[in-house]
Amino acid sequence: MLDTLAQPAAPLAPVRLTSLAHGGGCGCKLSPGVLRDILARTPAAAAFPDLLVGTETSDDAAVWRLNETQALVATTDFFMPVVDDPRDFGRIAATNALSDVYAMGARPILALAIMGMPVGVLPVETIGAILAGGAEVCAAAGIPVAGGHSIDSVEPIYGLVALGLVHPDRLLRNSDARIGDALILTKALGVGVLSAAFKQGGLDAAGYQALIASTTQLNAVGAELGQVGGVHAVTDVTGFGLLGHALEMARGAGLGVELDAEAPGLLAGVEALAQAGVRTGAATRNWASYGEAVRLPVGLPDWRRDLLCDPQTSGGLLIAVARQAAETVLRLCQAAGFASTTVVGRVTTGLAEVRVTFGSGSAGGEQAPG
Repeated sequence: MLDTLAQPAAPLAPVRLTSLAHGGGCGCKLSPGVLRDILARTPAAAAFPDLLVGTETSDDAAVWRLNETQALVATTDFFMPVVDDPRDFGRIAATNALSDVYAMGARPILALAIMGMPVGVLPVETIGAILAGGAEVCAAAGIPVAGGHSIDSVEPIYGLVALGLVHPDRLLRNSDARIGDALILTKALGVGVLSAAFKQGGLDAAGYQALIASTTQLNAVGAELGQVGGVHAVTDVTGFGLLGHALEMARGAGLGVELDAEAPGLLAGVEALAQAGVRTGAATRNWASYGEAVRLPVGLPDWRRDLLCDPQTSGGLLIAVARQAAETVLRLCQAAGFASTTVVGRVTTGLAEVRVTFGSGSAGGEQAPG
């Protein structure tokens, strides 16, 4: 069960959560290149016939077949604060962790809390508010926080182990996209830009509201996608940005992916901030890690490329669906409250890389990868 943290002897002064962390949200992730190098040096796991999804395609969760009608989906996700309000931090982290279950087409059944807190720095009330925010999201998802583990750490860390169930025949991997599939994105981009502006003290009330609304919107529609004919592959767009997660989808399927640079929606205020040079260090690291596998159109502004690499804490779902079923998926997601849902690209033949275009073409030529 969740261990009890010792209380400090005297009241502590208020402190900004983000001031205690060197990074925040999914921007804390190891860069794709570093992670790929680490995994390449890790011995391959033994084969298990009931392990339906492991580490082989960098999917969103592990999946273990229990019987002919049930498979267990297991994942964990945690990070440092992206905002200062403790309840909001808890809500964002929990929403983000549950997203991996939904991205597999599963429904969550329970969660365990993961927490590391600088006990001598943060008041117990602040720590309690973080836990309460996470529990609030889990309650909205219809599941309990059934335990967990906590440690005294230098930086605040919070997240969940999330478990879910899915019928093995309705499991949605990130690697099953097919040639000609439309690519649909359910949330607008720009979480990393807004969080960077927040840390710099340059985010207005409307921008903060957009940040919280996006990062606390549960991707519960993912549990319905496995029942829609023509949906082939799904992943959630988080720390590696739209380009990085689209590239994982391309590599998993052994196919090309084409993305329209101007198609994804942008959160309120993001375009102006991006044009003014606001970005995260993670966006730069992301591009350095996978830029060699991305073809950009000539003339693409750096700020728009950065948005395609922008780390999305608790981002939307990227769905590969047969073209004839795309309208059904669009209507389903929009009816579920994802107003920014839109077609952002397609799956193509060719090398397992991402080709970025302007609209239907590449606007005057194409740059070499990287």
